[in-house]
Amino acid sequence: MHPTPRDRRAELGARGEQIAVDHLTAAGFVVLDRNWRSGRGELDVVARDGDALVFCEVKTRSGTGFGDPAEAVTPAKQARLKQLAGAWLDQHDERSARLRFDVVGVLVLGGRVDVQHLRGAF
Repeated sequence: MHPTPRDRRAELGARGEQIAVDHLTAAGFVVLDRNWRSGRGELDVVARDGDALVFCEVKTRSGTGFGDPAEAVTPAKQARLKQLAGAWLDQHDERSARLRFDVVGVLVLGGRVDVQHLRGAF
């Protein structure tokens, strides 16, 4: 049985999230949560970067036909991520003087992988 387009997208997304987490931990981030869900959606990665609590959206693409991966984080998506961050904070005993929203774009082209990390993206 051949994988469906949805299966391939899910597999690509999971691979991209792992690449992003590897990138973040190599940069010194401490990952606190992955794929946290509420009724409103999902936070891909919650991490600590020094004194900042970072909510990180990961976007993975296998080509640039729809633009760079990070461009997929629209203003509507940003607003939803801010709401999700508030819900995450309500449920966790993590506080920080600084909150930050990062985007990690992962572009997988054949055997090549490019990672673009936008700190404080919005």
